[in-house]
Amino acid sequence: MTEYKFETNCIQAGYKAESGQPQVLPIVQNTTYRYYNAPDVAALFDLESADFMYTRLGSPTCNALEEKMAALEGGTAGISTSSGQAANLITMLNICQAGDHIIACANIYGGTHNLFDVTMKKMGIETTFIDQGISKKEIVALAKPNTKALFGESLGNPALTVLDFDKFSAAAREIGVPLIVDNTLASPYLCQPLKLGADIVTHSTTKWSDGHATCVGGMVIEGGSFDWNKYADKFPGMVEPDESYHGIKYYEKFGKQAFCVKLRAQMLRDLGCTMSPMNAFLTFQGLDTLHLRMERHSENAMAVARFLQKHPMVEWVKYPGLPGDDDYERQQKYMPKGASGVLCFGVKGGRAAGEDFLTHLELASIVVHVGDIRTSVLHPASTTHRQLSEEDQLAGGIRPELIRASIGCENIDDIIADFDQALNKVGK
Repeated sequence: MTEYKFETNCIQAGYKAESGQPQVLPIVQNTTYRYYNAPDVAALFDLESADFMYTRLGSPTCNALEEKMAALEGGTAGISTSSGQAANLITMLNICQAGDHIIACANIYGGTHNLFDVTMKKMGIETTFIDQGISKKEIVALAKPNTKALFGESLGNPALTVLDFDKFSAAAREIGVPLIVDNTLASPYLCQPLKLGADIVTHSTTKWSDGHATCVGGMVIEGGSFDWNKYADKFPGMVEPDESYHGIKYYEKFGKQAFCVKLRAQMLRDLGCTMSPMNAFLTFQGLDTLHLRMERHSENAMAVARFLQKHPMVEWVKYPGLPGDDDYERQQKYMPKGASGVLCFGVKGGRAAGEDFLTHLELASIVVHVGDIRTSVLHPASTTHRQLSEEDQLAGGIRPELIRASIGCENIDDIIADFDQALNKVGK
């Protein structure tokens, strides 16, 4: 089979029309699938067949999206979910149970922080949050016998810290757990964590993958690199018989796709956090232009960052692509094609000045979202991260005055002009 480059896979992977069939991926808006004999249906329930039976467990349209995302990330399999939050939740529940422990970077998306720190704690799963800058030795020292995963974001949202893959993958190997990386803010075009030492990748496909703010969704992608047998005592669910499927041993039977098969067979079956075929279709179309959009987003964001650095009303700018940024060297190493379309900055005058800046914007939208072709802004401390304590906000890089900007694909002169006029009106 021909191995195509990333840009070609954006357009061609996941679906190929047969002769006389639709050129564009069809929407199979359906719940059930017809069979003509009982043994064929039995094979589905025994996981002997990968055909479809009920859309909660998968559909042709979702499957096409899963194959495309797996191809873009260089993974062995993918599972689509109803949201990015659902993707992170079921990923953890696939290997964790009450009494278990995970280690996660503190500077992750506020919703994910809350999921780990509050909701999963109620399930009996504890999380230790760490400063991303600590040493490998310090990370390993925090591990416990019941530690099941090391979690971080390739590009922190909204702290914009670039994960040190070498350090974190080495720490995960020493602990004996998978490195799970949320790659939402970077996108697979700019960063491919599975090639950098991660074992499992998650996404909120709601962001760059869709790219047009039309549909909510998530994705889990398996790299096939983690040896579950080596740590059988720690991950019995991956290697021991599953009585709900007649004693199937996932890793023995499915090998490098075992994590995703178990995820589908157990988590989607029992929790039902399935992506709809319509949302899969829209996301699939969005991915066609991912490579083009991410180049423009990164190019425009760099131009805005340079503009903001020189503006008298701006106190500081955080963008990994800027020379001199604390994360610049890691960005060049792990994300050489660009630093994504999101940047952060502080308006002089603190929180009140930042909020005043937002009120004067004309082109940019104030929305709870990133990854849109339209430029958008937000004040995280009072919105997306308001559920966190002030201490947790600061630990995650959320200053009171911080403005998060998702730079779109509009003409760069128009974007800069809008920011300039809004900044010049602050306090007046």
